[in-house]
Amino acid sequence: MASGMDGARMYDVVRVGEERLVGEIIELKEDTASIQVYEDTAGISTRMKVYRTDLPLSVELGPGLVGSIFDGIQRPLDRIREISGDYIARGIDVEALDKSKKWHFLPGRKAGEEVENGDIIGTVNETTLVEHRIMVPPGVNGTLAEIKEGDYTVDETVAVIRGEKGEHRMKLKQVWPVRIPRPMGRKLPPEKMLVTGQRVIDTLFPVAKGGTACIPGPFGSGKTVVQHQLAKWADAEIIVYVGCGERGNEMTDVLQEFPELKDPRTGEPLMKRTVLIANTSNMPVAAREASVYTGITIAEYFRDMGYAVALMADSTSRWAEAMREISGRMEEMPGEEGYPAYLSSKVAAFYERAGRARCMGRDNREGTLSVIGAVSPAGGDLSDPVVQATLRVVKVFWSLEDKLAFQRHFPAISWLRSYSLYDRDMDEYLGEEVDSRYPKLKKRAMALLEKEDELEEIVRLVGIEALSAPDRLVMKTARMIRQDFLHQNAFNDEDTYTSIAKQFLLLDCLMKYHDRLKAALEDDIPFSDLENLNVDEVIARAKYLPETEHDAIIDISRRVDEEVTVLKGADHEA
Repeated sequence: MASGMDGARMYDVVRVGEERLVGEIIELKEDTASIQVYEDTAGISTRMKVYRTDLPLSVELGPGLVGSIFDGIQRPLDRIREISGDYIARGIDVEALDKSKKWHFLPGRKAGEEVENGDIIGTVNETTLVEHRIMVPPGVNGTLAEIKEGDYTVDETVAVIRGEKGEHRMKLKQVWPVRIPRPMGRKLPPEKMLVTGQRVIDTLFPVAKGGTACIPGPFGSGKTVVQHQLAKWADAEIIVYVGCGERGNEMTDVLQEFPELKDPRTGEPLMKRTVLIANTSNMPVAAREASVYTGITIAEYFRDMGYAVALMADSTSRWAEAMREISGRMEEMPGEEGYPAYLSSKVAAFYERAGRARCMGRDNREGTLSVIGAVSPAGGDLSDPVVQATLRVVKVFWSLEDKLAFQRHFPAISWLRSYSLYDRDMDEYLGEEVDSRYPKLKKRAMALLEKEDELEEIVRLVGIEALSAPDRLVMKTARMIRQDFLHQNAFNDEDTYTSIAKQFLLLDCLMKYHDRLKAALEDDIPFSDLENLNVDEVIARAKYLPETEHDAIIDISRRVDEEVTVLKGADHEA
């Protein structure tokens, strides 16, 4: 608590004590402010001075973001390590962007032109994969009085805009408060799929570019692994990965693995289009609450440039727990399971910042921001308040099951409990981009999986031999769909990512296999003769074929016909 804070505002940043610990005002009563410090508060005593900044928690947005690793309040961890070693020293003050590095600015506009907020006036080649587009900040309009090509730091003036509000000196960077969404021209409905390369997601439960999804599941079910896969392979130009309250070893895996990974489209290191926010479970809880806002503000900034951005938040349960802890300290009335009563509105406000947008500016560009959040309910209980609050606002639900994970089925996404509300729109997209038969194929595959679940109860009671031949064929095909299509090996170079075209061919091959065997049964060929065909092993290996060998997958259907024809001939001879 700090007194004498007349004129202070909610969420203003302050510095506490002579160590100048970073804090934020979370409650105001007359001239007294409650301050949540983002760092270890050991040693803080009464009558310590509080230094006001009169500014809300904000992030610096400019060249130098991509490839960086920040903590929850945008302090670069690599530079902190240079100063204080392996642990973050209390009160350390490190600027988010390197103020000494010069970037080559290439103007895209000329002096004398009229510009408005959101217009791109030039570019900086931040990495070989990312062209950093320098935009006129929100609220600035007027005439370009000066603009010049050259090498500049993020704090140097690259252009001067004169307008009704006076003269605005533009720099390469912008500063934006993290809790306020960045403005957009207009929100648009999602139309294109965010291709992830994960077959169970892209084929059965797709997410749109600009869409929202959540991955709830118990401990050990693979939430973090799925998010790692999405961060690696999702069809997005910029990836922002927020490790919110996760274990240090998991974030270490990310930090060690990402620089070694190659972008599947360019062959360049994946870090050249990635921003990492790391706030592990042993870091201050208040910074954890801020970390998701830091991440999504950076993501919105790249969306405003016209990029397709994907934000991975792992996990929002830890974020909600941080809110619960802060709410308890403020003695607020608790809601369900001790979470604050405003939990649902906070979760909704976070996911509402996703979307496909017509960006500010005159060039009519579009950008998308997809948000995928992992939720970690205790014991995998989907009635958990965080899960329920999330499901009310997201459009895609990937339900992870520890049972599948223990069976080494990856991704451990339940095909019976998951859903996607983008399904109809994405069916149109798949029909146009891949093949008009794709939507029907996926519906048939889901019908077989659902039928298998019904038959499983009979099999458990009386054994598979009690089933009719057509039902045994359903069980066989459904097993092949699970093992040879939905199951994916993240450590196999060919299987870790599957293009949409290859996914269609694999599914088409399985459905043709089912139809051919079904026709054979109608021709009175015994199911025992169809149970172990030689082509079964070929189908099982098809997912490991390189993307360049699509013809080999198409050829499998011919081999099925040949084997069944041989059996039919042998049956007639007998």
